[in-house]
Amino acid sequence: PDVRRCVTMDLKEPGNLLFLVGATKDEMGGSHYHLVRGLEGGTVPRPDVELAPRLFRKLHEAIQAGVVRSCHDLSEGGLAVAVAEMAFAGGIGADLTRLETAAAALPDEVLLFAESTTRFVVEVRPDRVDAFQVALGSDIPLTQLGMTCQEPRLRIAGVKGEWIIWAQSAQLKEAWQKPLRW
Repeated sequence: PDVRRCVTMDLKEPGNLLFLVGATKDEMGGSHYHLVRGLEGGTVPRPDVELAPRLFRKLHEAIQAGVVRSCHDLSEGGLAVAVAEMAFAGGIGADLTRLETAAAALPDEVLLFAESTTRFVVEVRPDRVDAFQVALGSDIPLTQLGMTCQEPRLRIAGVKGEWIIWAQSAQLKEAWQKPLRW
């Protein structure tokens, strides 16, 4: 009803916090990661029909309340692809340093590329974090992943704490656009 309340997926400003809304599961079957790597098997993502309506409703309420700066679904490619798209779209970088809290005992490639349904990356200003958490409530899976930064790059620390991805946004954008040039 009010276009001024629309939220886009491009990161907006350095110093904001990034959250994963929803639960990451070991669901790599049929994923883009498997396609690119030539892998087969694995569990195909299944929607959580109990969680999804509540999560969508509460995230929508947080957006309408103005506490969400940007939001992107995690679908084809998973978390790493979504955050890369957000970074190069906004010309803002991101550091994800808390993957290990996203899902216990999952390997880095699952945390980065699983295509579990009903998940979003959300950017929130530090002064709005409390309001965001209240809007979502205690029954919605929520993980603080890291924060945005001025430098147009993406860094992601693996579960052991070392940087496993460190790339300039321009490189990521080129890799994303290259298949479209045919």
